[in-house]
Amino acid sequence: MTHDEYLKAANYWKEKDLVSKKINKEELLIKILEYIKSNNTCALATGKDDFVRCTPIEYSFIDGAFYMFSEGGEKFIGLENNKNVCLAIYDKYDGFGNLKGMEIMGKAEIIDLFSEEYIKVATYKKIPLKALKSLKEPMNLIKVNPLRIDFLNSSFKKDGYSSRQEYVF
Repeated sequence: MTHDEYLKAANYWKEKDLVSKKINKEELLIKILEYIKSNNTCALATGKDDFVRCTPIEYSFIDGAFYMFSEGGEKFIGLENNKNVCLAIYDKYDGFGNLKGMEIMGKAEIIDLFSEEYIKVATYKKIPLKALKSLKEPMNLIKVNPLRIDFLNSSFKKDGYSSRQEYVF
């Protein structure tokens, strides 16, 4: 592909969004939250320079943020130097007319071990603090604050809307 062809492909949704029918922001947020809460696993993409990592990981959605406990792994190479991350949540492919999934662009941070926020999330997940404190290696807590969500849902078309909707926080 040429540079112009890459640009054209990269701008596909931007161009299409200019003329697409949008769901009002309040209604879209309700649909987004329902979908997030109906799932518990995402793919977390992190990167630094020419290193990228995409990790399947369980999440909890609490007070408008995604939380993920993790022992470690190469995702932390990116997290140390680049707080920009992307989460993907999606349903199993079941035909082009049944697409459902979202990309969440956000900023990541590592929550201090046993801070008030750390304890709140552990309690929410019913993880005993005693168990967390007894681990040989610490259980890290990643927090992602969403900045933008692109929600692809074929069922939006039934109501006359574009199947792709963007929500910016």
